[in-house]
Amino acid sequence: MAIDARIRELKARHSELDARIRNEVRSPATDSTRIAELKRKKLKLKETIEGLEQPAPGG
Repeated sequence: MAIDARIRELKARHSELDARIRNEVRSPATDSTRIAELKRKKLKLKETIEGLEQPAPGG
C-alpha cells in the first residue's frame, strides 16, 4: 500500500533527523539555531506520520 511506504519513508527521515540532532548536541561547536531547526523538522515529520496513521473518518 502506498501509504505504508510513505510512513516508512517518513519514519526513516525522522530517525535520521534524530541522529543529526544527537550529533549536533555532542558537537563542541553546538549551534542552537541549527538544533532548533532540526527539531522543528522532526516534529513536523512526527505530526505527518501520526496524521497518516490515523484511521480515515467513517472507515
